[in-house]
Amino acid sequence: MEIITKQERETLEARLRALYENRQVLTTRIQEARELGDLKENAEYHAARELQGQEEAEIRRLEDRLAKVQVVEGGGASKEAGVVFLGSIVKLREEGSDEDELYRLVGEASGDMDSEYIEVTVSSPMGEALMKASVGETIAVRAPRGVKRFLIVELL
Repeated sequence: MEIITKQERETLEARLRALYENRQVLTTRIQEARELGDLKENAEYHAARELQGQEEAEIRRLEDRLAKVQVVEGGGASKEAGVVFLGSIVKLREEGSDEDELYRLVGEASGDMDSEYIEVTVSSPMGEALMKASVGETIAVRAPRGVKRFLIVELL
């Protein structure tokens, strides 16, 4: 069972809704391309059919995934207790540095590079070290160039 945040579930559901809505558009494109004549050499028809197949596969994958996820919110109780959990936004300071950086512990990275924090998945070395760690604790993270240590400064 995969554990994700409420926000991650909402993102997956929004993507699924968009795919459902696009079904009719693709059906219309296929029908219009079919009306152009010979299907053997009809690039528009084949492209639309290929896209339809890809989107139907993604719909099945998302439906299956959403049926198996467990939604957990990290905010409230874990923040008050000072313990990092899924969904937590954490201020960290690397050992030997004076600068703090914000990280958010997520089930799956969204790829959003514009946010004010760096997304860290629970299955990554950083995520595994952060999970259930406490404010004031120093965590050790295995990195390609050795072990890095971070102080958990604050939960936001």
